[in-house]
Amino acid sequence: MSDPDVPDRLRRTADDVFGWRELRPGQLTAMEAVVAGRDTLVVMPTGAGKSAVYQVAGLSLPGPTVVVSPLIALQRDQIAGLLSHHAPDAVAVNSAQPAGETEAAWDAVRHGDAAYLFLSPEQLTKDEVVERLARAGPSLFVVDEAQCVAAWGHDFRPDYLRLAQAVRRVGRPAVLALTATAAPPVREEIVRRLGMADPALVVAGFDRPNIALEVRRFQDDTNKRRAVVERAATEPKPGIVYAATRRDAEEYAAELAGLGLSAAAYHAGLAAGERSRVHDAFLSGEADVVVATSAFGMGIDKEDVRFVLHASVPGSLDAYYQEIGRAGRDGAPAVAVLHYRPQDSGLQRLFATRAPDEETLGEVAHQIHDHPGPLGLDDVGGRTNLSHRRVTAAANLLEQAGAVRTDAAGEVRAVPGVTAEEATAQATEAAEVRRRLERSRLEMALAYAETTGCRRRFLLGYFGEPYEPPCGNCDICSPTSCSPASADGTVVEGTGDTGDAPPPHPSAASYPAGTPVRHSEWGDGTVMSEEGDRITVLFDSMGYRTLSLAAIAENRLLTARTDSTTDS
Repeated sequence: MSDPDVPDRLRRTADDVFGWRELRPGQLTAMEAVVAGRDTLVVMPTGAGKSAVYQVAGLSLPGPTVVVSPLIALQRDQIAGLLSHHAPDAVAVNSAQPAGETEAAWDAVRHGDAAYLFLSPEQLTKDEVVERLARAGPSLFVVDEAQCVAAWGHDFRPDYLRLAQAVRRVGRPAVLALTATAAPPVREEIVRRLGMADPALVVAGFDRPNIALEVRRFQDDTNKRRAVVERAATEPKPGIVYAATRRDAEEYAAELAGLGLSAAAYHAGLAAGERSRVHDAFLSGEADVVVATSAFGMGIDKEDVRFVLHASVPGSLDAYYQEIGRAGRDGAPAVAVLHYRPQDSGLQRLFATRAPDEETLGEVAHQIHDHPGPLGLDDVGGRTNLSHRRVTAAANLLEQAGAVRTDAAGEVRAVPGVTAEEATAQATEAAEVRRRLERSRLEMALAYAETTGCRRRFLLGYFGEPYEPPCGNCDICSPTSCSPASADGTVVEGTGDTGDAPPPHPSAASYPAGTPVRHSEWGDGTVMSEEGDRITVLFDSMGYRTLSLAAIAENRLLTARTDSTTDS
C-alpha cells in the first residue's frame, strides 16, 4: 500500500532543495514509483524535466544514486545543474579526469558525502568500478538517454546492452530509464535489455506545437548545401545544424564562419578539450551555430535554441525527433528543417547495416565455446585481436540468440547443448533481423520527407500518438509557411495540400495504433499508425512496413492477434 505522505514529501524536497514550486504530473508519478522501489521507464520530450525524477526521488532513498550517462560533457552539465541548487554533492568517474579526482569521487561516495555518481556505460565494464559500486550499496540505478540501449547499443555503444548485468552485480537496485524519444517497440526493447521487472511506464505527449516542421527537397548537392548555409545564416540564433559526416560538419562550420558568424564544428574526431570548448561556448551564448554530428546536444540544457537544421536525412525518426527536440525548449517559436536529397540516404543505409559479420561472430563464438569455464570479454579480445567494441557487440548478439549467457561476475560462457557453429548461425540471423529493422527505420525517415500529408501527424503517428490534422505549423498545413520544394530545391507554388488526410478506408477502424497483428508472410507485428488508406506496421522480423488497406482486404494479408504482450 502506498504512503499518502510521499507526494507531499517529494514536493517539499523539490521546493526546498531545487526551488521547484510545482512538479508536472508525469514527474510526480514517476518519482512516486521510484520511491516505492519500482523499476520505471520515463518517456518525456526534451525539456520536460526527466532529470528531476532522479534528482528529487534519489534524495528520498538510502544510498547513492548511480546515473549512467553517455557523454562526459553531459555528465558535467548534469553535475553543474545539481551544484547550482542546494543538492548534496554529485561526482563523476570517467576517463577524462585525473586519477586523484577519481579517487576523491570514490571517497565521497564511500563516506556518504555524494548523493549522485555519474558514470559512462564503459566504466561499468571494469570489475574494479562494479565492485566499488556494489560496496557503496546504490539505491537507484538511472540509465539516462536510454534510447541508446535500442538505437545504438548493438554497435555504436554496445556496452549499453550489458547494463542489466551491471545492475545485478551491484545489488539490483531499482532501475529508472529516461528517454526523450521511444516509440512503443523501442520502449519494449529498453525494458527487455535492462532487465526491468514490471516497470511503471510514464509517457508524456510527444507533440511540440511551437516547433515548425519543414522539409526541403533537392536533387543537386550544391543547391542543398547553399540552402543549408543560407538558412542557418538568416534564422534567429542560436541554432544547431546536423551533418552526416565529420567532414561535412567542418565544411559547413567554415562556410558559416566565413559569413561572419560565430560557428564551430563538433564531432567525435575532435580532441576532448576542443569538444568541451565548443560545448561551453554554445551554452554560454558565445557560439551562434554549432554544426555537429549526431552526438552533440544530447541532454543539453539550453532553452533558447531557435532552429535545428538537418543537412542530410537522419537514420531514423527516433534520432530526428530527439535532435529537433533541442529547439524551442522555452516554448517560443522555433523551426526544424530537413534538407532532403534522396541520394544522401546511401550513407545512412551503410550505417543501418553495421553489425558484427559472420566471421567476427564465429571467432568470438569459438573462443567462448572452446574455453572450459567463464571468460571475460577483455580475454576474448586478447585471444582474437578484436577491439572491445567489436567483441562486446558480438557477445551481445550471441546472447540475444540464446547461445551464450553472462554470469554474476560479468563473464560469458557457452550455453550447454549449443555448438559454436550453431551459435554463429543463430547470431548471424539475429544480426540480419537487426539490419532489417534499422533499414526500415531509415525508410520511415524517408517517408516522412516524402509525405504529402501533415508532417506532425506522420511524426507523432510513428510514436503511436494519434493526431488530427491540420497542425497549422508544418510546411504542408500552414498557409503562411514555405510551399513544398521541387526536386531542385526551388519552391513550387500551389502544390501543397490542406493537411487533410484522404478519406479513411472502411477497414481502417479495424487497425487502430497498438493493434497486434499477424501478416501471412511476415508474421507478427504491431500497428503503429494509420494515415488515410494506409497503415504502418512494425513487424518483429521485417521492421516497419507501410501497407495499403485495400490490398490487405483484397488479399487477406493481415489478421488481428489476441496474444498481445504490448504495454498499454
